[in-house]
Amino acid sequence: MMRKKKRPASFSVNEGTTSFDAPKSKKKSSAQPPRPAAPDEVPDSVFVQILRESGVILKHGNMSNEIAVDQVVFQKRLQHHLRKNPRYPSIIKEFISGLESHIEDPERFRNCLLPSLPRSAGKGETSSFQESLVRLLLGVEMLQTPVLNTLFEKLPEFMFEGVGEGGLNIPHLIITQLKWLDRVVDCKDLGCKLMQLVAVAPVEVQRDIITSLPEILEDSQHGHMARELNALLQENTQLTVPILDALSSLNLSSALLAEVRGAVMTTVSAVQLEDLPVVVKFILHSISASDSSEVVCDLHKKLNLEQCMLSSVLQASQSHEKSKSSYSVSSCSSKDSVALVLEVIKSAVRFQKTISEAWLKAVENVHETEDHKVLDVLVLLILHSTNANQSRRGAEQLLKVKVRRGLIQEALLSRTFRDYAQVIRGYFPSILALAQSLLRSPDCCVVPFGGHMYKLAFTAFDSYCQQEVVGSLVTHVCSGVSGEAGVALELLCELVSQKPTEMAQYAVFVKGILDYMEKLNPQQIRQLFHLLSSLAFRHDQHVSHIQDDMHIVVRKQLSSTVPKYKRIGIIGAVMMVGIMAAPRSNAGVSQGGTLPKDTHRQVMPLLELVRSCSEVSAEATALYYDELANLLQTFPLDPLVQAWIGKSVLEEFQEDFVVDLGAEIAGSFPFPASVMYNLDDEESQGGIAINLLPLQTQDVPRRADGRATATPGNTGRHVSPLCLSSFFRLLRLCEEKQHQGDLEEIDALLGCPLILTDMEVVEKMDSLSKAEREFFCSLLFYTINWFREVVNAFCKQTDPEMKMKVVTRLQNITYLQTLLETCLAASPGFIPPLANFDCESPEVLATTSSTAPAKKANRKSVGKKRKASDSKNSSTDSSQLEEATLPNESQQDHPEKEKGTKAAVSVSSYRPFFRELDMEALGVLQCGLLSRSVLDTELHSKVREEVQLGPAELLFLLEDMWHKLKFSLASTPAKKAPFLKVKADRAVGFSRLQQKSSKDVATFCVQLLPTLCTHLENCHNHFQTLITEKQGVVDALGVDVKEQQLMCSAYQLLLQVLDTTFSWSGFSQPEQRALLRRALGVLASRLKEEDTDLSMEQFIKHSSEYLLNLRSTVPSLSAALSLTQLIITLGQCGGPSPGSHRNAIASLAKHFLCQEWVTVSGAKDRGNKHNDALHSLLCLYLEHTDDVLKAVEEIAGEGIRELLTEAKDTRSRSWATLCRQTFLVYYKALMAELERSVRKLPPGRQTDSKEVQSEKLLTWNIAVRDFHILVNLVKVFDSRPVLSVCLKYGRLFLESFLKLGMPLLDYSFKKHKEDVQSLLKTFQLSTRQLHHMCGHSKIRQDMGLTNHVPALKKGLEQFVYRVKAMLTLNQCQEAFWLGNLKNRDLKGEEILSQRSAESDEEDEESSQLPEEQNEEEDSDCEEKKNSHLDEEEEESD
Repeated sequence: MMRKKKRPASFSVNEGTTSFDAPKSKKKSSAQPPRPAAPDEVPDSVFVQILRESGVILKHGNMSNEIAVDQVVFQKRLQHHLRKNPRYPSIIKEFISGLESHIEDPERFRNCLLPSLPRSAGKGETSSFQESLVRLLLGVEMLQTPVLNTLFEKLPEFMFEGVGEGGLNIPHLIITQLKWLDRVVDCKDLGCKLMQLVAVAPVEVQRDIITSLPEILEDSQHGHMARELNALLQENTQLTVPILDALSSLNLSSALLAEVRGAVMTTVSAVQLEDLPVVVKFILHSISASDSSEVVCDLHKKLNLEQCMLSSVLQASQSHEKSKSSYSVSSCSSKDSVALVLEVIKSAVRFQKTISEAWLKAVENVHETEDHKVLDVLVLLILHSTNANQSRRGAEQLLKVKVRRGLIQEALLSRTFRDYAQVIRGYFPSILALAQSLLRSPDCCVVPFGGHMYKLAFTAFDSYCQQEVVGSLVTHVCSGVSGEAGVALELLCELVSQKPTEMAQYAVFVKGILDYMEKLNPQQIRQLFHLLSSLAFRHDQHVSHIQDDMHIVVRKQLSSTVPKYKRIGIIGAVMMVGIMAAPRSNAGVSQGGTLPKDTHRQVMPLLELVRSCSEVSAEATALYYDELANLLQTFPLDPLVQAWIGKSVLEEFQEDFVVDLGAEIAGSFPFPASVMYNLDDEESQGGIAINLLPLQTQDVPRRADGRATATPGNTGRHVSPLCLSSFFRLLRLCEEKQHQGDLEEIDALLGCPLILTDMEVVEKMDSLSKAEREFFCSLLFYTINWFREVVNAFCKQTDPEMKMKVVTRLQNITYLQTLLETCLAASPGFIPPLANFDCESPEVLATTSSTAPAKKANRKSVGKKRKASDSKNSSTDSSQLEEATLPNESQQDHPEKEKGTKAAVSVSSYRPFFRELDMEALGVLQCGLLSRSVLDTELHSKVREEVQLGPAELLFLLEDMWHKLKFSLASTPAKKAPFLKVKADRAVGFSRLQQKSSKDVATFCVQLLPTLCTHLENCHNHFQTLITEKQGVVDALGVDVKEQQLMCSAYQLLLQVLDTTFSWSGFSQPEQRALLRRALGVLASRLKEEDTDLSMEQFIKHSSEYLLNLRSTVPSLSAALSLTQLIITLGQCGGPSPGSHRNAIASLAKHFLCQEWVTVSGAKDRGNKHNDALHSLLCLYLEHTDDVLKAVEEIAGEGIRELLTEAKDTRSRSWATLCRQTFLVYYKALMAELERSVRKLPPGRQTDSKEVQSEKLLTWNIAVRDFHILVNLVKVFDSRPVLSVCLKYGRLFLESFLKLGMPLLDYSFKKHKEDVQSLLKTFQLSTRQLHHMCGHSKIRQDMGLTNHVPALKKGLEQFVYRVKAMLTLNQCQEAFWLGNLKNRDLKGEEILSQRSAESDEEDEESSQLPEEQNEEEDSDCEEKKNSHLDEEEEESD
């Protein structure tokens, strides 16, 4: 009982009791002689007697020693008795000998180490404990050293005993006696003895001693002890935690702390995982602001959590034959240690601003993929979650940059979630926020990473997190941003396919998307119903209620009279059928199929319902056919369902659209009927034909209101030519499914003719009525769309005869398109029939397409739109090709057919009204020369027919391919929709392409690369031959101008297709690098033999060399720009472009700029499109040249000067593309690049050396000289656009000079006086000219010019006062002289104000000075300044 009371009070001292008992003990000692020892007391000895006289009574056994006086009084009495003893100082040795004899008994020794019990003064007092006898003796200076020696000699006896009876640890008690002594006589010796003990003691005692050192030693010994501990840390990693605890409590200098920290840093990679939190805490808490970045970067390199966890698990498994439970405990403790490490980092980041910045910099400085660790992801999560020092935004941006560059990859993220899911669970809010930000990013490189983060979070975390993930994805879908919604729907579909059971719990969240279907495009509606159907028809009780909701929604949409909602109903119902009718292997299925009977009874009525509801309009029927075709193409279906779909397709198609060829075609038609485009042998009259003209004639009355609708009284099924292409596609896919791709049953449709009218009607378009013109245009659209779908159907056939017919159909398409352009030009305001039925209504579509200069949507302002089409001739969402090449095509095709007054029309503006070509149709590009043998009527002789892909067909396929690549590879998934939905239907015509991933499209393009290169080389050889044979004269005798235009357009399109392919952002992802190497290998192999062992840089080099060989035959400036951009794109595939690649691009661009360009007809190339291409090419040259300032000076100083000395219509001799018509293009590019390069110059610093200052001054002198040349050109070229460019970029240049150049002049003025004066003098001339331009703008009262004046004037005034401040800083303020400039115009004539001249001068000096002064140092000012500078400089020196 006594022991249990003593231990918890081992350090408590009851001052009140001791002070109260002291007088009583004194009375007793003075009044009575020493009494004999009691039975329970220790027998008398010198040691015992002196202690008793001093106030301590030693007890036997388990009884605590008693103290009768206050401990301070005891120590004074003891010291007094020893000093006054006659045998002093030998009495000390006797006293110590008595102590040693006394503590030989373990019980007595323990009593001396345990707190003493104050002797009770009365029965009513409560007893408390005071310090132990040993500690009281250590407080006596003369006894401290011998008592310490005695304790150290005694300690080894108990080192290996551990915890004794009653839970007492004797070594721990001994060390406790040494803590917090009032004074240590010999601190150095004590420290040495403690370290000697550490060297021989077991680990537990070592840890006890080391952790007690800060409480034992005085501050004077902290430095020495820190070095001892540092050395010990290198020898024994088992003592890492106690040593670091001790070091954290020692008072160390900054230098010593840095030394110790450096030593500790070397142990990080070898330390045990459980000790790691203490190590990291010591390092981070010992950082100062100045060295935080360096220390954290070093810690980041050495801290490898994965390696620490692996070693910890291996040690745990190898130590003994461990059970599974102990292994799991070890794994759990490892994760706890990792969590503690993250908490240490989090604490340091939260409370020290510099550490958060240092961690960001440490992660940012990792430039190799393999160097990134799990720690980087964890640190970014910590920085995002704490938001210390606004680190959340920095962490988010850094993660995006790392992901974009492919440095932090999905594999690293997967490892993080796999190994540390329990640890990062606490950072789930940050994970969710980062995933949301990445998914919404306009940079499509980082969007997949955000999606992967969502999937991992759903897989690794608990149900709460899964619910949050699903809720966040549903929010993305309902956001109204098309790209964002599409990616989120794809993620939800993946989660449903991978984790169906878990996702079923959150089906109610997904079902909420049904309320936001208006914001989804057709492809997203397909994804949504696929997702919901996969959840609803799992035969799970949790989600069975969704089936009813889906059936209700679908029936409601199908019964709607609004076309948009009916489309949603058709798409949704067909997708439901696709999931419900998937083949199964369950028992109880319907006869002949794989579906359960209940499911079969649901599928068939749903199909019947969709069919009956879609017969209301031709558009709905065609959509139904298209969706069924997509269903057959993408989903495996139950045999019974598939048979039901295909049972009547062939019969109905033949009945509705196919007729037998007879002697004559009966009926009344707007135009004479004629059988056209028959590719089959005319050996019999029993052929078939597509009954197009009669069907359209019957359809016109029904479509008088713009839509074919079924009337209630009409019992017969109406057949519309609008459904022809869609129905044929469904028929073709049914045949492919039934016959494994063989189309022999319907191959007659490839070559069969159509019942049309003679195409000579085109020549009489002006004499036709509006209705007749529109009828004929519709007929052409139907015909072209039929041929396009025929090409889709038979493009994969391998039979040579079939291939020939496919190429012939392409020729028919290109020819009909030329006729259609003529007809459209004569039919302004015409709205073609729909061809893609999952899009918006015809009115909206027409408006969308007419945002380009197409002239079909708005029936008003037709003349204006036709006029606009002359200048643009391109759709809104096409950039360079349609601006540069397609107009040429329209110009080449129609001069003979159109009157001079008619505007040309490009069919590219009507692209939404053509049927979509499948990606497989582009395989026709691989067709070479096709031929077949044909027997004559007598079967004797053979006639050989040859068909080849011509320039027009090549251009047609390349144009379609380029549009597809732009849509699939160049689009940004999360791009927000514009406020005005001008491009809302950008996806019209790409419904099938949307069902392919961008990876599939890129892979297909790489497969076509050899063919594309062959066509590119053919174009190159064509123009090379033309140059050789015709000496470069494009309009020489015998040259087919139309063919040259087609070849020129095809040349440029090939380059643009290659550029769009290699620009795909997916190539930056690690998993697509192999595909990129394969693509680059195709280009490189065209130059040299294929070598797969080449590095990426070598592949890029050889590919660029291959393309550079084309430079001599590029036929137009637009094609030259495309070639340059393609080579730049190739250089970016391997990361930052090396210097040699940049030089090659600059040389190529300069070569094109110095070349004279002419059109195919021989005229000099000019116009807005030519100028745009010239501006882009010039900017690329200036961007990639080594010295921008030198290049600007070369063009402005030489090229433009040559232009001034020549005749008006001539060009510069050194820069052939520079003439007076293109001067504005050059001027704008030069001013913009000059200002941009100046903005990048480093600012002047006071610490710069003289050489650095000289170099910077030289750069600024060149820049100011270039600026002066360009500003002075305004005197010659004073047109309004030139003035506007000069005012705009002049202000920007002036602002950059004030911000970056003036600080340099401040610090360089004394050392480089002449250079500074020369620079200011040159710049003064430019600013004076700018001032005159401001006055000229005011006089002209041109708002476009005067808008630049206020900001420019402000900058000019700031420049004046900034120069004055520079002179004042350099103690030369007397050299500054300020005057007023008179307002002058560009010719130098003074501008008089409305007031009188006399008052004008006075008032301007007094009241108008701040606004009108744009005076810099004039010549008088310069002379005065020069006269003062030498004296001032000598004085300052």
